[in-house]
Amino acid sequence: MRSLLLLASTACAMLSAASASAAAPSATSLASLESDTAALNRVHSVVIAYDGEIIHEIHQGGPGVASPANIKSLSKTVLAAITGAAIEADIIESVDQPMVALFGEHLPRGIDPKVSEITVAHLLAQQAGLERTSGSNYGAWVASDNWVNDAMTRPFVDEPGGQMLYSTGTSHLLSAALTHASGETTHTLAQRLLGDPLNITIRPWLRDPQGIYFGGNDMQLSPRALIEVGELYRNHGLVIDDAGNEQRVLPEGWVEASWQPRGTSRWTGDGYGFGWFITQLADEDVYYGRGYGGQALFVIPEREMTIVITSDPTPPSPGGQFQQRLNGLVEGLLSANAQSLSQ
Repeated sequence: MRSLLLLASTACAMLSAASASAAAPSATSLASLESDTAALNRVHSVVIAYDGEIIHEIHQGGPGVASPANIKSLSKTVLAAITGAAIEADIIESVDQPMVALFGEHLPRGIDPKVSEITVAHLLAQQAGLERTSGSNYGAWVASDNWVNDAMTRPFVDEPGGQMLYSTGTSHLLSAALTHASGETTHTLAQRLLGDPLNITIRPWLRDPQGIYFGGNDMQLSPRALIEVGELYRNHGLVIDDAGNEQRVLPEGWVEASWQPRGTSRWTGDGYGFGWFITQLADEDVYYGRGYGGQALFVIPEREMTIVITSDPTPPSPGGQFQQRLNGLVEGLLSANAQSLSQ
């Protein structure tokens, strides 16, 4: 009997601890976040949702929390969501479908036969194997007269499915594949398959010389709209209305597959799945998308939290260290909340 009581007591303690860790951020932790954010002049806004509701907003510059902002490469995370929704809508068969099957007659001439080995999964996980268009190659790529052809005809530097080679050109190939497979623009798909179910507006953004919407950069979403994208993932691809009705937007199992590391960032060491980086902050599993200048979307499932940070997107970039400072804001909030609840 004594051992049973001990087990019961231990179980209750564990449940209590789990409940505390998933509690809403305390006033003390939010005040600390306000102070830490004020020290980062580049940050424009911070929006925090807990258990599906926005509970705190900070606005200290730039567009307001309800106004569209250029989210830069955080667009790759949104593009991954659009791709998942396209699979749920039967526009794409699966992540294993070859990219060339989606392009059909729109494939450029003279491509390496190895291109036929590139799948949708490889594009999502930045594992196409093609030479990168980002970094020092970016300027020449966007100055070319055909972004798709330029990206697809670059030399292979690894096998498809090999190492993670972060490249906006790879994401742009995914946008082109969506366009050719559906007969609709990527923007039309984004609004119909993602924006409408989430009740958010996705404005048109930059297109390439052939009219393909920029895949993986320069999308315009408000911080509050990005919260809805994060919540879609936190709810495993389901939209749940006030009456408790569910609508599946992303395929069953999509979120778990998206948050499975398939490669590793050479700059941070964090894992990378389908449009999401994977890390740990304050001993919690955290999934995040990021963009130039300090644009970030964090989902912390065990804390029932989604956090959006937007910052000044104009050059010069503050570099990767600034992303670590944004991570520090989130880690500080999680740690401060756990500490305040234990007192």
